[in-house]
Amino acid sequence: MYTLLDGLRVVEASSFVACPTAGLYLSQMGAEVIRVDQIGGGPDFRRWPQAENGESFYWEGLNKGKLSVALDLSTDEGRELLAEIATAPGEKAGVFLTNFPVGGFLSWERLSARREDLILTRIMGRADGSPALDYTVASALGIPFITGPESLGDEPVNAVLPAWDLLTGAYAAFATMAALHHRSETGEGQEVRIPLADVGIATIANLGQLAETLFSGDRRRYGNDVFGAFGRDFRTRDGKRIMLMAITPKQWRGLVAVLGISDEVAGIEEERETSFARDESERFVHRDALYPLVERAVAARESAELAAALDREGCCWGLYQRMEEAVRDPELVTDNPLFSSIVHPSGASYAAPGAIASLPGHARGAARPAPILGRDTEKVLTEIVGLGGGQFDALVDQGIVGRPKP
Repeated sequence: MYTLLDGLRVVEASSFVACPTAGLYLSQMGAEVIRVDQIGGGPDFRRWPQAENGESFYWEGLNKGKLSVALDLSTDEGRELLAEIATAPGEKAGVFLTNFPVGGFLSWERLSARREDLILTRIMGRADGSPALDYTVASALGIPFITGPESLGDEPVNAVLPAWDLLTGAYAAFATMAALHHRSETGEGQEVRIPLADVGIATIANLGQLAETLFSGDRRRYGNDVFGAFGRDFRTRDGKRIMLMAITPKQWRGLVAVLGISDEVAGIEEERETSFARDESERFVHRDALYPLVERAVAARESAELAAALDREGCCWGLYQRMEEAVRDPELVTDNPLFSSIVHPSGASYAAPGAIASLPGHARGAARPAPILGRDTEKVLTEIVGLGGGQFDALVDQGIVGRPKP
């Protein structure tokens, strides 16, 4: 955890992946992020994966370091309290993240009437306000039809990683900071709308795939081959599977040298009147000749010896390992300063990441656990909204605000 955003207060009323991710990233840079949920938890409070006691690893992962307020948002009183928290005064307050609908009690019109310089970042499904989730966006983009081996034909393949949610969350954090900078320069607040579907199609376009499809038609499936470059999985003599890449000329020269295939590669270049050292696309075009050479050379080497040789030459490669191996990998987790072992709300103790960025001039603080649901309700309502102790107790008795379970 860093302190670059120390003093900034962000209020988050959200669920699922994209919006909580935006709040998480801002929190890890030092902002005080107050997550507001329905008493008993919102729709993502018990999402899988779960601990043995039913607590959600998912929820406690995306809400690390935040404060938690529990309100009955089905009541006018609970909604009024959320609006007060979101629009509370303060030079470094008035920043609100949500994926609630455009209309209703969290509309820009209603909230900005309470605080004109409010920054409201709203994550949406589609720009017209209709719902969309990561998988429904992915299905519309065509990505599932170019993922996986060619033998699948027209069968789509859904990605396990919710890439569009994660990109949307990161973009929302960036857009929030851009709006905050604008406010500091002009005093103006604004609503920032970020539709998940637009993030998806814009990303495809930015990568050149929209233009590719317009002028060349749908890309076919290439399995594990990296499109337009040299890259694929290969198996070593001791049965390890590695991913080998050669994007730059240096990486290609190193790979050829390590595998001892320079003469064979030169022969292919002469026969096909090309140069693999100059153009990465040529390595892809002629992969039918190159892959068998690399397969034989890799299959003749032990993984440990080959890995050391690849590293000496600055080659780009990676070992395939299952997730249960990754979580115990010293480089990735156990010896990685990104991670701290902490006790989570589920009661489980395990390694959790802090801020992803490495800032050499700043100490990266340890990761902080997610809160118990409703843990900070009294603190926020008394200190920010200004309720007295008797008022708070009365709201608890009426079921409008929640305290954490003992």
